[in-house]
Amino acid sequence: MRRLIKRLLDIVLSLSCILFLLPVFALVSLVIVLDSKGSIFYKQLRVGMNSQDFLIFKFRTMYPFSEKRGLLTIGEHDYRITKVGFWLRRYKIDELPQLFNVLIGDMSIVGPRPEVRKYVELYDDEQLRVLTIKPGITDWASIAYSRENEILAGANDPEKFYIQDVMPRKLEYNLKYVNDQSVWNDALIILLTIKKIIFN
Repeated sequence: MRRLIKRLLDIVLSLSCILFLLPVFALVSLVIVLDSKGSIFYKQLRVGMNSQDFLIFKFRTMYPFSEKRGLLTIGEHDYRITKVGFWLRRYKIDELPQLFNVLIGDMSIVGPRPEVRKYVELYDDEQLRVLTIKPGITDWASIAYSRENEILAGANDPEKFYIQDVMPRKLEYNLKYVNDQSVWNDALIILLTIKKIIFN
């Protein structure tokens, strides 16, 4: 019953937000096209519930083929990020297309952020429990690590630091959510996420 209620809320919220934000989608799409060559949207394979791969949608914030130079974004001024992409990332606008992922059922509004397969392969048995529920647009880890790019920029070996320090801590937050799911927690996470975006 809880999953059914959560799914109904996801459909209502995602569809309402998409309709309300259509002018924003149009404006952002235009700005991306004018700023740099490439597609408007960025799609990447992520690991979802029950370890099933799905395509996550974002507004493109990097120059084409940037992913070949690494999966992690290091610092807000990563040379691969476009001028417009910097602002889209800063205010999390690039994440808005994931509302379509929620609408079609790949994701939820609130849930553990989905990772790429490369890093999921490093999870231990306990950490794999985050794959028992749908991934989300935001969660406790997203709030705690809202400035993750800057944290990684200060590391000598960003990927090693991510794997050994950041990822395990984020998974602890994810498991906290898995162990204590409720509509009230979801509402709190959404409110804190909005607050973080505005005042961060």
